[in-house]
Amino acid sequence: MLKSAFISAALLAFSATSLAASEPLSGAQFDAYATGKTLTFAEDGRVYGAEQYLPNNRVRWAYNADTCMEGIWYEKEDNICFVYEDGGTPQCWSFYLEGERLKAVFNGESGTELYEATQTDGPLACMAPGLGV
Repeated sequence: MLKSAFISAALLAFSATSLAASEPLSGAQFDAYATGKTLTFAEDGRVYGAEQYLPNNRVRWAYNADTCMEGIWYEKEDNICFVYEDGGTPQCWSFYLEGERLKAVFNGESGTELYEATQTDGPLACMAPGLGV
C-alpha cells in the first residue's frame, strides 16, 4: 500500500514538472534568464542569429557580423515580442526553458523553432555604426 502511494505521488510530481516545463516563460522569467547574456540561436543545427539582452528590456540582434539592430522586447500574453530600429512589425515568440537552454517558437505562420546553441556574458560582436563601405 505504501509503495503504490509513493509511486502515485512520484507520477503526479513528474506530471506536474512536465506540465510546468511546457508552459511559456513569463516576461519576468525571460528577463531573469536572459538579461546580461548574449545567446546564439540555431535551427536544425545551423546558426540562425545571436541576441544580446541588455538591461531595461533592450536588445541587440545580429543575423550576421555586418548587420546588428537595436531594439526592445516586451511581454504580450504568452509571448515575448521584439521591435527593432528598422521599424518592422513586432516579432513575437514563446520561450520555453528546456533543461538549461531556451527554445523559442515563433508566433506566426512559419512556426519556426529555435534552440539556444551557446551563451556568453560578453557583448555581441557588431560593427560600429558608420564603419565600412
